[in-house]
Amino acid sequence: MAAVTALALSGCMQTGSPTASMQPRSDLDAMAYGPPPTPAPAAADNSGGGAISALRAGFSSASLRAPSPAPAVVYAAPPAPAAAPVPAAYHLDAGDKLRIVVYGQEGLTNTYMLDASGAITMPLIGHVPARGRTPAGLAADITARLRNGYIREPSVAVEVEAYRPFFILGEVAAPGQYPYVPNMTVESAVAIAGGFSPRARRDYVTLTHTDASGTSRITVPMGTPIGPGDTVQIGERWF
Repeated sequence: MAAVTALALSGCMQTGSPTASMQPRSDLDAMAYGPPPTPAPAAADNSGGGAISALRAGFSSASLRAPSPAPAVVYAAPPAPAAAPVPAAYHLDAGDKLRIVVYGQEGLTNTYMLDASGAITMPLIGHVPARGRTPAGLAADITARLRNGYIREPSVAVEVEAYRPFFILGEVAAPGQYPYVPNMTVESAVAIAGGFSPRARRDYVTLTHTDASGTSRITVPMGTPIGPGDTVQIGERWF
């Protein structure tokens, strides 16, 4: 009886202990069945599936990629226009015809011719010297004279209506006096006078020019510009 009781108590202790089944197998079991398989560590996957994880990875790489900068647009500045040459101020002399406008004064606004002394005559102010002056300088002088006891605030403008003539002499078809046209040359003056005569020396032209510094007389080529009041002399050849 004592032996049966001891066996029953040992069986109850083995079945009640939860750690009994977790004991490692003996060496004989390992030799008979081989070592137990080692479970692979499970990787934590919080993505919810392969396709979803691939999409998330794509969006993550796209968000981390810096956007490429827009190509710079370079605008070339247009070339500055070339400055036009400023012509020299024109100086008045006898024979010039002027249009003088006094704003608000119809009795003073008129066309005036410079006489042989190089002056004009206007109502109220009379004799006004103009030789050697520019149109702007003459306008300032007339304004000052009118302001001196005649008009309170005069406004005057002066422009050249017709330039004094030029002269061409010597071996041309029709020598004489001709109206001056801006930008004339010796060649165009000869053309206006009917061209060279049969005895003309075409390589020898004398130009006489008078200005504030005095009178000059020089030999010039055919393309030389001439001015109002100039004299062109065409020489004669002897053979």
